[in-house]
Amino acid sequence: MQGFHVKSRHGLKVFYPLAFPVSETVLSSRIPEEETMSKRRSPCPLACTLDIIGDKWTLLVIRDMSFGRTQFKEFCESPEGIATNILSDRLTKLVDWGLAEKYILSESPCREGYRLTVTGESLRPVLNAIVKWGLENIEGTASLMKSHTSSINKGS
Repeated sequence: MQGFHVKSRHGLKVFYPLAFPVSETVLSSRIPEEETMSKRRSPCPLACTLDIIGDKWTLLVIRDMSFGRTQFKEFCESPEGIATNILSDRLTKLVDWGLAEKYILSESPCREGYRLTVTGESLRPVLNAIVKWGLENIEGTASLMKSHTSSINKGS
């Protein structure tokens, strides 16, 4: 059975089984431990994931990338109104964590764009689940970016 061991505050070693099997391919493409080690609260996969994508802006930037937005100015046009200093910080962190990559735009060699990596693309089912939950459970929510829904759903 796959899972992980955690040493509790009281020195006890506790085993947490995984609810689903994880392939060796997934395990080999993970974000390196040294990238997140200093920021970890625990080895719990949920806590570690939230340490990376759990703030109020990161998943929105990932959402925009999954909709095809690539340029800094396009991210700034999102309805949530992210501040430019926060956007710059999140883009840098997404690149550092290997969830996004920076590249030179072919139509304008002087400009850079951002796109999701394979690891970043693997978050599509997470985004879909959150959108579905929000639509079903939070009154007044709507999929405002419907023209791009097929883009986000291609990974589910």
